[in-house]
Amino acid sequence: MSEDLLMLGDKAFKSRLIVGTGKYASLEQNRDAVEASGAEMVTVAIRRFDLGDHGKGSLFDYISPEKYTYLPNTAGCYTADEAIRTAELGREALNTDFVKLEVIGDQRTLFPDVVGLLEATKELVKAGFIVMPYTTDDPITAKKLEDLGVAAVMPLGAPIGSGLGLCNPYNIRIIMQTVKIPVIVDAGVGTASDAAIAMELGCDAVLMNTGIAGAKDPLAMARAMKLAVEAGRLAYQAGRIPKKLFAQASSPIEGMIE
Repeated sequence: MSEDLLMLGDKAFKSRLIVGTGKYASLEQNRDAVEASGAEMVTVAIRRFDLGDHGKGSLFDYISPEKYTYLPNTAGCYTADEAIRTAELGREALNTDFVKLEVIGDQRTLFPDVVGLLEATKELVKAGFIVMPYTTDDPITAKKLEDLGVAAVMPLGAPIGSGLGLCNPYNIRIIMQTVKIPVIVDAGVGTASDAAIAMELGCDAVLMNTGIAGAKDPLAMARAMKLAVEAGRLAYQAGRIPKKLFAQASSPIEGMIE
């Protein structure tokens, strides 16, 4: 059997769990949680990141760019122009073409501004970025983003940091039937079962931050999320039995010797 790899841009990943680097009690805890999660890609918010700090005690000292692929994100940007400038800063600071593109439309819900997202995507793809946009769970928007040349679409499962899980799994399923690029559930995952459900649906990966960093025991939750993503992926590949309204005996009566 060929190795089951996640392809993003020109890079292959064994892990299908992407984790954030915010909200942890310490850099040591952040490092340990990332290691426990088995993730190979980590996100970092450029607007909250000291771009000039590469010395002892910096995030780089705990989560090495030589070991992990950094995914700079444009969190906190409310216009396309702001997101484009932030992406360019991230490219220069982290020496990567990857960007998790966020253009926020509302401060209370943190839902994406779809118009601004499409506008920024168009410009960043043109500039050679490997764009992974955080978007709504709208299949039409997902298709438009694919047509613009993104590397993956990242529909929200629920509002950022809410821990509500997948509020609309049916839209996620439609998105997977609409696009041919990887679909990564981003935002809203609160516990391991949420991650497993996303993977059982057939999503290519899950991205989370608060679900791990905000847990009572972040390291244990990171391990739980790792196992959930692996189990959900394996269950999807195995193919679940169809749901039935009535019982079906494991040992049918037909053919039994009396």
